[in-house]
Amino acid sequence: MEFFERFAIPNPSPTIYASMVAIGLTIIAILAGLTYFKKWGYLWQQWLTTVDHKRIGIMYLISALLMLFRGGVDAIMMRAQTAIPENTLLNAQEYNEVFTTHGVVMILFMAMAFVTALMNFVVPLQIGARDVAFPRLNALSFWLYFMGAMLFNISFIVGGSPDSGWTSYFPLAGNEFSPSVGTNYYMIAIQIAGLGTLITGINFIVTILKMRAPGMKLMKMPMFTWTALITNVIIVFAFPVLTVALAMGTMDRLFGTNFFTTANGGMDMLWANFFWVWGHPEVYILILPAFGIYSEIIPTFARRNLYGYKSMVISIVAISALSFVVWVHHFFTMGQGALVNSIFSITTMAIAIPTGVKIFNWLLTLWKGKITFTVPMLYSLGFIPIFTIGGVTGVMLGMASADYQYHNTMFLVAHFHLVIIPGVVFAMIAGMTYWWPKIFGFMLNERIGKWSFWFIAISVCLTFFPMFISGLDGQARRMYTYSESTGFGIWNTISLIGALGLAVGFILIVYNIYYSTRYAPRNIGSDPWDARSLEWATKSPVPEYNFALVPHVNSSEAFWDAKKNGHNLFPGKLEKIHMPNNSGLPFIMSSFFFVFGFAMVFSMWTLAIISLIGIFATMLYRSFEKDHGRYITVDEIKETEKKLGGIKK
Repeated sequence: MEFFERFAIPNPSPTIYASMVAIGLTIIAILAGLTYFKKWGYLWQQWLTTVDHKRIGIMYLISALLMLFRGGVDAIMMRAQTAIPENTLLNAQEYNEVFTTHGVVMILFMAMAFVTALMNFVVPLQIGARDVAFPRLNALSFWLYFMGAMLFNISFIVGGSPDSGWTSYFPLAGNEFSPSVGTNYYMIAIQIAGLGTLITGINFIVTILKMRAPGMKLMKMPMFTWTALITNVIIVFAFPVLTVALAMGTMDRLFGTNFFTTANGGMDMLWANFFWVWGHPEVYILILPAFGIYSEIIPTFARRNLYGYKSMVISIVAISALSFVVWVHHFFTMGQGALVNSIFSITTMAIAIPTGVKIFNWLLTLWKGKITFTVPMLYSLGFIPIFTIGGVTGVMLGMASADYQYHNTMFLVAHFHLVIIPGVVFAMIAGMTYWWPKIFGFMLNERIGKWSFWFIAISVCLTFFPMFISGLDGQARRMYTYSESTGFGIWNTISLIGALGLAVGFILIVYNIYYSTRYAPRNIGSDPWDARSLEWATKSPVPEYNFALVPHVNSSEAFWDAKKNGHNLFPGKLEKIHMPNNSGLPFIMSSFFFVFGFAMVFSMWTLAIISLIGIFATMLYRSFEKDHGRYITVDEIKETEKKLGGIKK
């Protein structure tokens, strides 16, 4: 039994056993459903082997929504545990595991997936491309992310979840203080998913720089494409740091090296520096695409062009540069001295300047606009005041002397969530709702969407505003319980009420998707919002080749100019279109990565070597594979365009 004992949960509970049963039944139901409805072939041919950027974007979107609810359950459990003094819903170990998995799932497997979903679907359309530069690498990126996410999530029922916080600081993350395999899952699952993200970064930089439509110069790109470009530049510079740190942490845990130990020449602060050299740019990897989404939505529903296009671009570039010189503000209380603290305090507060420029640009775009209060616009407007509060409290935390009061308290938790939720989650919901008709060919219900917005917007404030007060009163974050005499109880109870309101809001989003899928009309045309950028010039849903004719662009709002000024977006004649073939290789290779990761977590060296050979074998096969793609003929294009409503001139 020794072999099987290593897979047991260190701290089992009825909740975990119930989860095991639920997961098992769900898997059986999915397999039975696919078999009964004879969908195995469809699943393989249309989804598991696809290299179409649009389908890959949809798979990222589905994964992000699933991870949103996975991380949301953790959040509810934390708020329920701390809602009353000396609660026993969770013990200390369970609470440690819950807040660790909540942070990792929400940042790396939910928010990153949401961002990548919209970039995948929208960016090639906005620049007039047929696909991304490297379609197979794009598929591999998704499947590496997916396998990393699945590997991390099975830790809940196989071996135990990580328990050393989402930052996984050493020596807490070392074998001495985290003896279970939970932190192994952390190191290896994030490594696999991060490799996929790094590939995405390279792919989209090449796509945007080399595959833009004729006439689309850099300063004529839509703002979402600009933010995607800068985001992926940050990814390429930041993620290798995380890759190196995770590799070193893995070696410390599995092979007894001493990179981050407190003895034998190790340095635990080395991990903290590596983590935040990646971690703070990561915040802007999430925030910048959100800024791009707002910069598309606000002009559309204000019926005005975006105010200050050039200043918006300059501020994006400035934010990306400054994002790499602020990481030490996480160490203000760790003793590096007044000079270092002062320098990084200045750089931290300086990053508020280009962010403020963007806020004022959006407000000036709204000024004298003919505003339509659609669901995407409500999220965009709600973002501004809530995010501003989160940003201003960030400047407070950026003052080194004041940070001694705020650091590691619930004040910090409130600040972070009031930046990330309006700055990322609001944007992702707004972007999903905005581009939903382009993705699926029908619109989400506006009435249900507005109910969802108000639940979420009010509940965000109700959940996190009380944390400012309890934090200033001294409540430390990551405390699983507290005594009644502290006076924290009332604020934590209010936070639980807010968290339940958030849950209602997100459940309404799911209901909206279900309701709209069943009842929404499909005759909405290709441009239901009367939008401004190029993705709305093609059909809904988008054909495989995106555009029958290559668009020719002469402004940053080419489609708007074509509608209002008669510019011909699609000159030329129909020609056959070259497209890549589907391939099962990315899915197979990433499956080997999953097995390799699982084997490494449990030090199963024979299985690790076999799966590693499988990874290299698929690489070798691809190196010698002769696949030149295929052509869509002019007759096929004409038939598709006729079915979708004709070629738009």
